[in-house]
Amino acid sequence: MSRPNIIFIMTDQQRHDAIGCVNPLVKTPGIDSLAKDGILFDQAVCQCPMCVPSRNSMMFGLYPSQTGIRTNSGALLDESRLPAVPLPQLLNDAGYFCAGFGKTHWNNTIKGEPGSRRGFHVRAEGQPRFSLQYEEGATMMDDEDPEGLKAYFEETREFGSGEETYYGYLGKASKLPKEHHRDGFIHKKCIEFLDSYEPDGRPLFLYLSFIKPHAGYNIPPEFESQYDLKDIPPLPVPPWENDPSPHIQNAMNASRRLNEIHNARKEVWKTLSDDEKRLSTLRYYANCTFMDHFIESALTKIREKGLDKNTLFIFVSDHGEMMGERDYRFSKYCLFESSVRVPMILAGDRIASSLKGTRDSRPAMLVDLLPTICEAAGIEPDPRYPGESLFKTDSIRKGAFSEYHGSGSENTQIAPAWMWRNENYKLILSRPGFSIDQTDPVCELYDLKRDPNEWTNVYNDPAYRDIREQMTIELLENAMSAFAKGAAFGDYRGLDKLKKRD
Repeated sequence: MSRPNIIFIMTDQQRHDAIGCVNPLVKTPGIDSLAKDGILFDQAVCQCPMCVPSRNSMMFGLYPSQTGIRTNSGALLDESRLPAVPLPQLLNDAGYFCAGFGKTHWNNTIKGEPGSRRGFHVRAEGQPRFSLQYEEGATMMDDEDPEGLKAYFEETREFGSGEETYYGYLGKASKLPKEHHRDGFIHKKCIEFLDSYEPDGRPLFLYLSFIKPHAGYNIPPEFESQYDLKDIPPLPVPPWENDPSPHIQNAMNASRRLNEIHNARKEVWKTLSDDEKRLSTLRYYANCTFMDHFIESALTKIREKGLDKNTLFIFVSDHGEMMGERDYRFSKYCLFESSVRVPMILAGDRIASSLKGTRDSRPAMLVDLLPTICEAAGIEPDPRYPGESLFKTDSIRKGAFSEYHGSGSENTQIAPAWMWRNENYKLILSRPGFSIDQTDPVCELYDLKRDPNEWTNVYNDPAYRDIREQMTIELLENAMSAFAKGAAFGDYRGLDKLKKRD
């Protein structure tokens, strides 16, 4: 069979349970159509619960500690010293035509100079040209619709940086037409490309990446009106007021800014009525429906053009959203389920008919996507990849890994928190203080079946001793295997020594 088209669709900060095929309350018919046409990996996790390290990890196929991008303040600025070949360049080198629309968040711009497109032939972004996300030759929103972008920023001005202040999470009805939203521009440029695209013998790699449902919640009324406030469940209330999690406490102690933002949101949320709190959740779901509108439109155009034949579809998000859980915690920046788990779907006619509409509960990870794409495209994967192809049927991996090093607003990088998770249990090992301080680890273990909210740390419970020890061994085995291989490997035979031999 010839190499398939690859359609990679991505959202930002969409929880694993914020798609209709998992949570019927959420209206996402476009995403649900992909799930019906493929496999939903219902235990998938990201490798770092924030945008920049997660996206770099995914696009290079390496853990954040292998790329060196561990927080949202990180970036790879020297194109001659990348840790591996990024996904679009890998496919470009293999003969694909690569078109990218929307957020990559590599932040590889240097002092106002454009960053590299890293393999994309065509590029468009819903940001201003002065943004850190500008890539050389890309069409930016203020190139074609400066008034629309200005109106968008004016509407969200009170939402603050990243649109994640309490105003951003309270949200409001948007007065702007859909096309004046940044994601509307991303969608528009993708549709224009598809309208004019004529295959030239090269398979297509189409990357379509939206900025939301990430806060803020300025929702066009047509999407908010699809929900009824009485259907929205109340926030679960933990049996404590201040989060006792050691890795959360470490992050809050290390970052004055992260602590201030959390406390400001918390103080506002404590004053709200139950219906006002529900309205924020409603608007998050409406934001998911808003993004799904664009996804469904793009899928319709792809099918009209016949580009769904011999095609692998991928849908994923970069991390989740806490949505006020755990003592009014919003955004991400922790290793709990709502933050670290992501929706992940493989679909299309490259999926066996017997697997369409099924769920796969393997411990899947975002770093599995690049080796999966390599297998589909007939590319030999980099032997340093810690992930494995999701087409593999004989996987023996017992859990999934994620890491957390703070948000990036700290004065110094905090010590790592490492997570090892399977469907039943989650282990988190962390240390307080700076990365190189000699301090004892603090440990967390959660029974995900009995305690799905992760409110009770059972690490020191004698009844969980065997589970604790087994998961610790598995976490160390995974880390030893992954970090022994790089990112860099400087042996005289280079990467050849990492390849298996018969």
